[in-house]
This record gives sequence, C-alpha cells and structure tokens, in this order.
Amino acid sequence: MKKSLHWLVLSLTLVVIGVAAFAYKVSVLGYPLGPMQEEALWTVQARIKLLPQDGPVKLELQLPHKVPGFARLDESFVSKGFGRTVAEDELSRVSRWTIRRLREQRTLYYRAQYYADSQQAGWTDQPGFPDPPQLEEPFDSALTTIVEDIRSRSADIESFALHVLKVLGGDALDENSALFVKQITGPESRVRIARQILAGARIPTEMMHGIRLEDDQRHATREPWLAVHNGKRWLYFNPLTGNRGLPKDVLLWWRGDRDVAEVTGAEIDDVRLSVRRADVDSLDLAGQRAVSGESMFANVSLLNLPVETQAVYGVLLMVPLGAFIIVVLRNIIGIKTFGTFMPVLIALAFRETQLLAGVIMFTIVVAAGLLIRFYLEHLRLLLVPRLASVLTIVVLLMTVTTLLSQSLGIEAGLSITLFPMVIMAMTIERMCIVWEERGPAEAVRDGLGSLAVAAAAYLVMGIESVRHLTFVFPELLLALLGVTIMLGRYTGYRLSELGRFRKLLDFSGSGSSGVG
Repeated sequence: MKKSLHWLVLSLTLVVIGVAAFAYKVSVLGYPLGPMQEEALWTVQARIKLLPQDGPVKLELQLPHKVPGFARLDESFVSKGFGRTVAEDELSRVSRWTIRRLREQRTLYYRAQYYADSQQAGWTDQPGFPDPPQLEEPFDSALTTIVEDIRSRSADIESFALHVLKVLGGDALDENSALFVKQITGPESRVRIARQILAGARIPTEMMHGIRLEDDQRHATREPWLAVHNGKRWLYFNPLTGNRGLPKDVLLWWRGDRDVAEVTGAEIDDVRLSVRRADVDSLDLAGQRAVSGESMFANVSLLNLPVETQAVYGVLLMVPLGAFIIVVLRNIIGIKTFGTFMPVLIALAFRETQLLAGVIMFTIVVAAGLLIRFYLEHLRLLLVPRLASVLTIVVLLMTVTTLLSQSLGIEAGLSITLFPMVIMAMTIERMCIVWEERGPAEAVRDGLGSLAVAAAAYLVMGIESVRHLTFVFPELLLALLGVTIMLGRYTGYRLSELGRFRKLLDFSGSGSSGVG
C-alpha cells in the first residue's frame, strides 16, 4: 500500500511541478505558446528643449509610473552635463535634472520601452475624501443643486461620474449646469470642472494624462483623462465621450494638474512626446522581461546557450517525447517493435530524409542486410564478428544507396548517412533471430511495428508547436515523466488484444442470455 501511494505521489508531484513552472512562464513572464509570434514594443520618448537664462537650472520631468495595462521593459536618459536623479513614490515618478548654469540651448531626452501587460492594474492608492469646493455664488448653489439631482439619478460612484460627464457634455442642460459648461475651454478644463462637481459629492478624483500609441507619432497629442475612485479602485473616464475604461492604445504618462515638464532658471522652448512601434519576437521579449525582472528562469534558460548548442538541445529534448509515444503505443495499444528506443532514433533520422524517403531507404537497407545476414549464418561466425560484419555491410549498403541517389538526382538519399548505423545493424540481427525462432510472419510484423512507431513519433515530433513547447518549456518534461510513471503501473489489456478475446466476450454474453 505504501509503495502504491509513493508511486502516485511521485507521479502527481512531477506533473504539478512541471505544469506550475509552465504556467508561471506563460502567465507572468509572457513566454509565447506558439512559435514565430510577435508582440508590439512601444518606444515612447520625451524631448525637452531648454533656452538659457541666468541662475541655476532645475528641470522636473514627469515619468510614466504604474501604467495601467503596460509594463516597462527598459528606459534611458540623455542629459550630458546635467546631474540627474529620479524620485519615486506611490503616486508619481519624477526625473530631476540640474546644472549650475546653462550657457546655450540644450536638448534633453527620456526614452522608455513598453509592452502590453494586462496584469498591470495601475495605481492602487486609497485617496481620502476631498472637501467640497468653496465657490462664489451663484456657482455654489448651482453645484449643490447639480449634486443633489445627479445623486437622485445614480446608483453608485461610477454612474454618478457618468452623469456628471453627460451634464458637462450638454445632456439635459439647464441654468445650473450651463454655468459650468460655459467655463469649458478644452479637455483639461472639462476634467477640472468635472472634478469640482465630483468633489461637491466628496468623491475622490484625479486628472490623468496619456498619449495614444500609434506608430510613428513624432508629436503625440496629450489626452487628459478623468480618474474616479469608487472606494476599491480607480476608474478611468474619457472626458469627451463619457466612456468608461482605458482603450488598449492609451498609455497614461502622469497624473496630477502639473505639466509634464517644469523648469526654473531656464525657459522651455518645446516639449515633444513621440511614439514608435516595433514588432519583436515574443520569445526574445519574454527573455528580456525575465532578465529585467531578475527571474530565476532568466539564468537557467536554454535561450542563453550558444546557437549551435541550442540546435543540439532542440533535437535532444524531443527524445523523451518519442519515448513517451513508444510507451503509449506498446503498453496501451500493444504494437510490438524491435527494441525500445530504436524507433525513436529512426524517427529522428526521418527528420532529415522526410518520412516517405526515409521509410523507403530503411526498408531497402534492412531487406538487403537481412538477405546478407542469412548468408552469413551459413558461415557459422561467432556473435561479435557476425555483428561487425553486419555493421560493415550496413555501411556499404548506405554508401551505395547514397551514390545511386546522387546519380539519379534524388537529394533525399544524400541524408541516409544520418541513420543510426549501429541500430540498423542490431535491427537486422534481431529480425533474423526472430525469423529463425518464431517464423517470418512474426519477424515481419515486428519490423512493420517498429517502422509504424517510428513514423508516428516522427509525425508528432515534426509539429512545429510541439518542438517550440519542448524547447521553451523544458519543465514540461517533468510532467511527461510523471505521466510516464503513471503508465508504468498499467497492467490491463492492450487495445490490440481486444480482438483475441472478442470470441470469449461473445460466448460469455450468449451464455448469460441463455441462462436468463
């Protein structure tokens, strides 16, 4: 009982570890599930031109911080001659440039790379309740009336904010709302007035500033957004349309009423925000994310190996999968083969010759070698010299086949040398022994079974997505090992044996019906 429990626990533990590591790399690190996938990598840049004035210069640039729906991959600054520090807290992230005296026009740059990440929720601070604004009449009375009217028509903070934006958009305009609508001069003033009304209901709000992620924007337009806290999280509203939720192409750059760049001791001639898109390989991007996030998978990834070594492991990691296919086909289906791992090696050779050409060449070499092996039997050679002779014959047959293929212009024959020669020799030897001991029918059946298993393994290992999963997620082999151990205790009927017991089942069924 304890041994059975140990077997089951070990199997399930391996499966859980393999699947958990796989899920972490997919969901957290963003490793792609398929090959040749691309993701958008957005480069955002701020360029600030400064004109000299007297005195020390201090420039503050608002940096993207806790961007909802996006994660930062990398960032850089260009500020030769300036001192630079980055101050960061829960609400904001600011780069401060300083210099004793600016003698000529200078241009400073900030550049960062962002990629879409749905796990980035943005700001999670819990703001306090604002005090109602102190306005002069008739604005104070109009604000009180508007707040009471909207409160009666709303169910929660979200619907309250939506009604406020509708009022400022001219929906059901009356004399009270008209006082505030007339003050709107642009998107930012609309957000400020909406915040005034929401503050009258003591609802926490904030002004957010974002840009649209569109390729090759040399001068991206800044878009103000209204953020409303509902007691649990921040909700984002488009002040112009009143729609709730951030579109996937909006990157919130900073929050607050401050401008993106402010300076003392100099004059800002121009502040330009720009955007550029690059489509990068998802696998490369995931590797960079793992490195930037200091994940342990970044240091033990096969992607860090030299290219030629990666090619070797790309083939090597397919061998356990081929062995698992053999386990299923032999222990569950009941297909007989010569040896255990010979079909896997043959399947790997088929990767070079392709399936049809490989099967033909395999059949020719084994058939010719079998005839010569029967001839050697008459010489009564000892085992080792006989195996050496068969190996030599196999090499000669492969050489002749290659030369004939070249003369006939058949390129597939040039790859025959990649067949495992020793395995071919052992297959011929084993087939000859079975032929003598159990008859030609049994030998041919086992040979065809070996060929069928090798073809099945080749077809599975030839799937591009399968090769991608085994190389990028080698931890899945742990799960495969766990399943293999589970199947190792299977002692039931094989599917191929059902035909042998069909008559017995029919007899038992007819007998039971007769007794009834």
